[in-house]
Amino acid sequence: MIRCRHLALLTLALACAACSRPAGEAAQAAASADAANKSLAEARNGVATRLITQNRGGEAPPAPPAGVLDLIRYDAPAGKLAAYLTPRPATPGKHPAIIWISGGDSNTIGDFWSPQPRENDQSAAAFRAAGIVTMYPSLRGGNDNPGQREGFYGEVQDILAAADHLAKLDYVDPQRIYLGGHSTGGTLVLLVAQIDPRFRDVFSFGPVADVSGYGQDMLPVSLSDEREIRLRSPGYWLASIRGPVFVFEGDHEANTDQVELLRESSKNPQARFFVVPRADHFSVLAPTTELIAKKILADTGPQTAIGFSDAEIDGLLK
Repeated sequence: MIRCRHLALLTLALACAACSRPAGEAAQAAASADAANKSLAEARNGVATRLITQNRGGEAPPAPPAGVLDLIRYDAPAGKLAAYLTPRPATPGKHPAIIWISGGDSNTIGDFWSPQPRENDQSAAAFRAAGIVTMYPSLRGGNDNPGQREGFYGEVQDILAAADHLAKLDYVDPQRIYLGGHSTGGTLVLLVAQIDPRFRDVFSFGPVADVSGYGQDMLPVSLSDEREIRLRSPGYWLASIRGPVFVFEGDHEANTDQVELLRESSKNPQARFFVVPRADHFSVLAPTTELIAKKILADTGPQTAIGFSDAEIDGLLK
């Protein structure tokens, strides 16, 4: 978790985008995109990231238990990337599916199958338990994958490639593919939603507005490079969201101030923000994903009908 900058500081940064920015043609192009009120996708278009560290994993993902998850490889811009995928459902027909991006090292996948304590269950097991097709993609530079970690940049395209893979499966309903993530994964899926509206709904847990707060150890770009930070920070691009996005966080020992910052910064009705009483950054996950799983199963119409009442949110940890 990180502590946020005060709302006024982010508001000032948004208002004064041209005050202090790195030199160079690419940075000037990014500044011009901001000034022209372009979307995040338009601002990123043609802008190659400048990595100051080359970082990739090396260990293959562990083999999951048979019948619980399958280890697969999916095609992505960086090459063939590893992922876990639930087995083909026993019942015929098209099923809803969700992609889940974990927190911490979001590029790497590991043990999502061992039972976890309810107060800290980051496995998204609620979706599998509900019979929802679930995919846990690793991303460029993670595990034994090709490519380098780009820290919230090229990884967006890897997640979209994972969605492409799901949409081609004969047992997945391509109109009912959802996306969720926690912590750094929550930040990443929020960026994905700002790039591409293809997901039926996006569920972001505990994201941040400005990724510089994660610190240099977690980012392969310079914290002083405004262009690189802005193009990775969802707080600057809330207007780019074009599909339903739900952001959740606990009310203590959490990125609550970040979620409130995002809420105060957003004028986009597609983005909705919820602070769950009596929950922290981790205990918010189990009851909320269980509620989301129930809503996904009931969300069978031509358009998404998912929503959350104040009473549902207030009652999650009673």
